[in-house]
Formats: sequence, structure tokens, C-alpha cells
Amino acid sequence: MYTTSWCGDCIRVKQWLQAHDYQADRDYLEINIEHHPDSIAKVEEINHGQRSVPTLVFSDGSTITEPSNQQLAEKLERLAATG
Repeated sequence: MYTTSWCGDCIRVKQWLQAHDYQADRDYLEINIEHHPDSIAKVEEINHGQRSVPTLVFSDGSTITEPSNQQLAEKLERLAATG
């Protein structure tokens, strides 16, 4: 998950993940683009030139940017169902 420290949606998504027993470094990798500026190009590539966060990249190669809690829940359910 690509984030920044000041992004409200990033904070919300991290809180949602934590509330649903997902933990950073165990279940997902957080890459703060402020601390890793080389990752900005990847975020812009995924988002057609936009530096939008949070941008999540899943194990199946799919991405989702600025998801609502519902969109995130549905995506994680689909991934779990496909194993």
C-alpha cells in the first residue's frame, strides 16, 4: 500500500485494516512515498500520472486507489475466496 503521512484516506484505510486484524509487515507492506520518493513513479504509473494515495497493489496484481471501506472489504473477500 502506497501512502503518505498526511493523507486522511491513508489513515482511514490503515485503521480499517487494523480493526479487521490486518497488520503492517505481516499482512501488507506500507510504502510511504514521502520516505521513498523512488516509489512515486510507480504510483503515478498505476494512476495515469496522478500521485493518488492510498494506492493498494494486491497479490493478484490488481490495484485499487482511494477505496471506500466497503470497496476494500469486497476486494479482500474476493481475494480470500480465490485463495
